[in-house]
Amino acid sequence: MTHRSRLRTGDQALVREINLSVIMRRLLEHASLSRASLAEVTGLNKSTVSSLVHELIAMGFVHEVGQTSSGVGRPSTLLELNPRAGYIVSCELGVDFISVICANFSGEVFWRVKENTAGSQGQGAIIERTLALLRQAVRAGSSECVGCDRLLGIAMGVPGLVEQATGTLLFAPNLRWQDVPVQAILAEHFPGVPLFVDNEANMAALGEYLFGAARGANEVLYLSAGVGVGGAVVRNGQLVRGTTGFAAEFGHMTLDPDGLFCNCGNRGCWETLVSQSAVFRLIREAVASGRPSSLVPLTGGDLERLSIPLVVEAAQGGDEVALSALATVGRYLGIGIASLINAFNPDLIVLGGILSLAGDLLLPAIRTEVSQRALRWNAEATKIELAQHGFDACVMGGVAALLQAIVLEPGKYNLLHRP
Repeated sequence: MTHRSRLRTGDQALVREINLSVIMRRLLEHASLSRASLAEVTGLNKSTVSSLVHELIAMGFVHEVGQTSSGVGRPSTLLELNPRAGYIVSCELGVDFISVICANFSGEVFWRVKENTAGSQGQGAIIERTLALLRQAVRAGSSECVGCDRLLGIAMGVPGLVEQATGTLLFAPNLRWQDVPVQAILAEHFPGVPLFVDNEANMAALGEYLFGAARGANEVLYLSAGVGVGGAVVRNGQLVRGTTGFAAEFGHMTLDPDGLFCNCGNRGCWETLVSQSAVFRLIREAVASGRPSSLVPLTGGDLERLSIPLVVEAAQGGDEVALSALATVGRYLGIGIASLINAFNPDLIVLGGILSLAGDLLLPAIRTEVSQRALRWNAEATKIELAQHGFDACVMGGVAALLQAIVLEPGKYNLLHRP
């Protein structure tokens, strides 16, 4: 009898945790709702909803935000996720930069920092600098998030394959790092803090799904084009990871078997044709062949100082070398995207990463290739959009990932994580 009671209690606790998650998810999706509206959209009875809401308010995750009236009966009290429930620190450790933000529980960013890095600094120095910026972010969160009293978690996106079970960066070809225990390093320096480590494109895709261009889409392909090309698939709000967890490495599809060597060890990968390095290579080749370009004076005659913002500036000014390089890269982006449309039949493709700064210049060539190469029925069903958060998509994705985790198990996160 006692054994049966324990099982029944455990089941009831699990059901309650699921129902708390249902309430949180509805408020995440719909913002302000009354208790009556929550009962209607969840199918839970009103007394259960009132009890669950009371518990979530006590946890600090939900708060009351005023009243609304339909003109009949008493006004209803509206509920929202509480922005001051705590703060989240999110970081992208890129190939040549570190970006860190602090956001409240509504995903509003109130602090940020970005620093450029160089491979010559070495892995140890870059990790130490990342940890220093994370500590700075935690201090900023505790002092600048008005009313916040807990650190809800730290997320980090990295440009490579991440083993989900351990948070280990197995292989980052463009950093030339292998087997880096990122999550273990974070746990050593931030003990007791919930951690999330993932591939940067996966995180960026979640950021765009929850906060950006992919809101409301069911089948999303995300492309992150920068030093390399990352990819992610989001289906009904969840990342599609594949058997080993490394799905959507679109940048390493072979497009030219006899093409340039890729840092992954293969030859002719898509990213050798559509990364920022491809843009810079095309510009240098054009200038070396004698074609004039405003990018020569813009870089002080040193084309090793090229950057995507400089290329965009030159292209917007009518520079033919810059326009030609972007058109070529746009064409190869379109060729690859057409194949992905045929393979996945998504309703939306989102282009992010540093190349999204040139998005308006790339999209015409991309759409031309897609219209010519993708099956008409698939192409007509697929929108191609720029990431709403652009270069910030990954760090916003870290916020989204931790929000999703808290919404899934609010009871687990109902502890203070003070810095």
